[in-house]
Amino acid sequence: MAAASFVADSSGRLRWPGGAARCALGRGGVVPAAAKREGDGATPLGAWPMRRVYWRPDRLDRPATALPVEALIPEAGWCDDPADPFYNRPVILPYPASHERLWREDAVYDLIVELGYNDDPVVPGKGSAIFLHLARTDFSPTEGCVACALPDLLALLSVAKLGDALAIAA
Repeated sequence: MAAASFVADSSGRLRWPGGAARCALGRGGVVPAAAKREGDGATPLGAWPMRRVYWRPDRLDRPATALPVEALIPEAGWCDDPADPFYNRPVILPYPASHERLWREDAVYDLIVELGYNDDPVVPGKGSAIFLHLARTDFSPTEGCVACALPDLLALLSVAKLGDALAIAA
């Protein structure tokens, strides 16, 4: 993998221009993207474009970033049903197929960076909802995402720009 400015590695370190922090990765470890499967809890190796930032406007101020930013709404969801035509896409709840709720009681999704994994094109069953989001206080593993503390994610976003990618490295 070529050198990247934004890197999360399997040792639990996240680096970006001007900063570094602890991060959590998937409970299934890291796997080559070709081996990634829906529900395996693994974080896919590779460099994934940072597409868009979502935030909870009732809990946080709009993050300062050059990336596209969208406020979450209570009905925000993400389809994780490989048989659905909106697999690995945002949806509005209620939604009939299996999905993840983005407006959560815990703070994990108060700030989300949508990563461009399995989205161009979408391949059913190859994994969905791979995000950079907020870590739990104990930095417990994610379902396949990369997670860090709020101050660190805000610092990373302050230097991120359209076209930047997050590399997930072994």
